[in-house]
Amino acid sequence: MRVVDIHAHLVPIGLVKRAQSGSIRGVEVRQHGEHEYSFHLEGSDPTRSLPPKLIDTGARESWMDEQGIDVQVVGTWADLFGYELPPELATEWAQHLNNTMLEVTSDSPHYEALASLPMQVPGKAAEMIPMVLAEGFVGVTIATRIGATELDAPELEPFWHALSDCQAAVFIHPGYSDDDPRTADYGLINAVGRPVDTTIALARLLAAGIPTRFPGARIILAHGGGALPFILGRLGRNYELFPDLSDPRSGTSHLYFDSVVFDPDALCFLVEKAAPDAVMLGSDYPFPIGDHTPKKVLERAERLTETQQAAILGHTASKLLEIRTN
Repeated sequence: MRVVDIHAHLVPIGLVKRAQSGSIRGVEVRQHGEHEYSFHLEGSDPTRSLPPKLIDTGARESWMDEQGIDVQVVGTWADLFGYELPPELATEWAQHLNNTMLEVTSDSPHYEALASLPMQVPGKAAEMIPMVLAEGFVGVTIATRIGATELDAPELEPFWHALSDCQAAVFIHPGYSDDDPRTADYGLINAVGRPVDTTIALARLLAAGIPTRFPGARIILAHGGGALPFILGRLGRNYELFPDLSDPRSGTSHLYFDSVVFDPDALCFLVEKAAPDAVMLGSDYPFPIGDHTPKKVLERAERLTETQQAAILGHTASKLLEIRTN
């Protein structure tokens, strides 16, 4: 069995070089040191400094070897989704993200890739889904919000239709935001803000019935789905009070989750609340808040059976994303 890490981020050096050359409209790169860069996308503030390990595939592959990980499913850095770009530039940016990602991943046995989409142009995003799958991507990655637009918004229905029709995977990851002053201290943007962001987005998707209305969409949530396993009963009670909503328990049966919860009891509870074989190994590489030894939480989760552990380590991801198994 091949061990698959389904939650990791990568920024191709080719993307940096294209932006430095001025060949990407609406995007600039600023260099702060020998291996430190930040991006400035039109319509938004400059990004944080790019962590060097996002680019360094040598260090990444050494880490994978140390951790016994055979394949990493990589998507872009959340700071680079580019949803603030004007529509005429958004598609070009997504294509640059995808083309440079394939330069790194397409001929490597170490990687499978998730495509980026111009989600502020829903029709174009929907049109691109079958194209990126044909190019070799195993799915797409999007943020928990598209600017100020929620994922359950009616204007995004073409995207969900296309996902379902293609039976494609979408990895939903919190976008970077530091606009809540309550999370400005103590590292709470990462520790609390991102899982809460995922929880709110997911609660809205469930209430709107997106997972049940578009059953072909293979929806994967970062960070163990945030607080979902622990508030599912409360969401169910909310459904009883507002029966025009969709039943969150039915919707949850269509969801998949990564294992980035750090605590073995939390992992076991997630496995119990999710559909069978719905949890997959994740690391959130290369960020400090990520799980740098992602298999250890499984080793400590004594309530998991060997079959459940094997599903998390690679069986589910290999089947769901049609990843090569040898």
